Amino acid sequence: MSRIDLVFPLLAVCVLLTILGEGRYCRDQQGALTKVPAEGNDRLAKGVWGGEHIRLEVTDTGADVEYDCAHGTIDEPVILDSAGNFDVKGRYTPQHAGPIRGDEQGNSSSVRYVGHARDTELTLTITIPEKKETIGNFTLTHRSDGRLMKCR
Repeated sequence: MSRIDLVFPLLAVCVLLTILGEGRYCRDQQGALTKVPAEGNDRLAKGVWGGEHIRLEVTDTGADVEYDCAHGTIDEPVILDSAGNFDVKGRYTPQHAGPIRGDEQGNSSSVRYVGHARDTELTLTITIPEKKETIGNFTLTHRSDGRLMKCR
């Protein structure tokens, strides 16, 4: 078999795989293929994502978020675009040290969770749009509990 006879089928397979390729693969800035940690329908992978001062538990319907001295929710499924980005709505509720009184009202705010997932890493920015205030920028790792220092 000549070299040309081997090259054509290899090229045909490459083209076919490109056409039918996995939609959760993206090219990074250096041109390398990277797999976005997504599940069916390009959702962010379920389970625990953790980092410094944050822990995120992703479910089918959104996520629960725990911070050092606060908690929050993502109130919709986290759907990734083809580059691994997302922008979803949720809530943020600050907490304080000491006991919580029975008549105490929560001070919850509507927030935006804007992030980017690549491989097993997630970068996340949480903002309160009405106040134009950034709660924080975080880097999380899939299947890591993170590191929280709870208010006590």
